[in-house]
Amino acid sequence: MQRKLFSPLVLRGVEFRNRVFVSPMCQYCCTDGIPDDWHFVHLGSRAVGGAGLVVAEATAVSPEGRISPGDTGLWNEAQARAFKRIAAFIKAQGSVPGIQLAHAGRKASTDAPWRSRHVVQPGDGGWQPVAPSPLPFEAADPVPRELSAAEIAELVNRFAEAAGRALTAGFLVVEIHMAHGYLLHEFLSPVSNHRRDAFGGSLEARMKFPLAVAKAVRDVWPDSLPVFVRISATDWVEGGWELGQSIAFSRTLREIGVDLIDCSSGGLVPDAAIPSGPGFQVPFSAAIRREAGIATGAVGLITAAQQAEQILVCGEADAIFMARAFLHNPYWPLHAAHELGVDIAWPVQYLRAKP
Repeated sequence: MQRKLFSPLVLRGVEFRNRVFVSPMCQYCCTDGIPDDWHFVHLGSRAVGGAGLVVAEATAVSPEGRISPGDTGLWNEAQARAFKRIAAFIKAQGSVPGIQLAHAGRKASTDAPWRSRHVVQPGDGGWQPVAPSPLPFEAADPVPRELSAAEIAELVNRFAEAAGRALTAGFLVVEIHMAHGYLLHEFLSPVSNHRRDAFGGSLEARMKFPLAVAKAVRDVWPDSLPVFVRISATDWVEGGWELGQSIAFSRTLREIGVDLIDCSSGGLVPDAAIPSGPGFQVPFSAAIRREAGIATGAVGLITAAQQAEQILVCGEADAIFMARAFLHNPYWPLHAAHELGVDIAWPVQYLRAKP
């Protein structure tokens, strides 16, 4: 039986064996930005589990761009070499290896969530965060330093250089993180961007830096390989970034050569009233797909096979990104296929367990 969830998706020269994609999930446990055995097993097991795409966690383009001191990075060659065996293993299992490039902006230098999420002070291995404007995420947080125009230009180069290292490491998809209140999202939203220069004020000005990053990454990334962008389609606060702006932004990203918008939401402010529930962000992917004419990924409390199938059949997205469901069950695609009556290949080592 043919099901949309387990039909191939082709973007540029890359074919994904199905439309079940593993969202990037920070693990907060590496040293000096170098992924280790934990990352190898964490990402590799999701490829063994049948996912069409496995995206490595938000990977910083500079040391100051990390969310926590334990984040992965791609600002040097040692990090790229460590990622190489991970990307190769994912590909060997029939999945597509992807990586998300990020800069945490004002939400940088925090502790791992299972410890405290508190700010890590410079004396304890932390650093001063940077942002479009000197506005902290929470009132008690340190005030971030406002980036200069020259520093913004340097960060565009940092994203491009990290994309080049991702390519050397063997990744076939690169996703640029412009969501969840991190640096590029901070520039997009009028709530966090109070600049009065060429990078603040109007929608066009607030989009300038994120679009420059997208163009620089697209220029480095081969024409045969796709570029994704993750956005927060809304801030969930009055006067903030919202769906209409996301649609306009996605249209321009499509013109630059971005291939898919990964549609999340929120994260910019700590007190947003987010009406979360099963599939609560799917209307964003549907609207952007329809109005911007670009492929989209749906994400957010999508946990059931029939739920994921219905989203695709109804034309509300082209792929399903999942995170917590994969933490609960790394082999979610194998079981979802059985539930939907689809016979897909299992790893030969696991055939004795195939229903």
